[in-house]
Amino acid sequence: MSDSKAVRGSRESRTEKRTSLPVFYRQVVAELRKVVYPTQEQLVTYFLVVMVFVIFMMALVAALDLGFGKLIFAVFAGNTTQ
Repeated sequence: MSDSKAVRGSRESRTEKRTSLPVFYRQVVAELRKVVYPTQEQLVTYFLVVMVFVIFMMALVAALDLGFGKLIFAVFAGNTTQ
């Protein structure tokens, strides 16, 4: 069984018209009315959670960068005193 006919057939048997601009606008407005926006308290909570996470990740990456940098310098320093 070939899947190519299903893909090609969907375009050939299409009889729908394009949506006009006013209808599209009305549909967009109707969908936006369904959106549940967060309260200010939720927004502040989400903001704080994201900021704490980002600061934690920055500190972790900075610590790893510093540690690996010191390790690489210690390995490749080439201490020539004999």
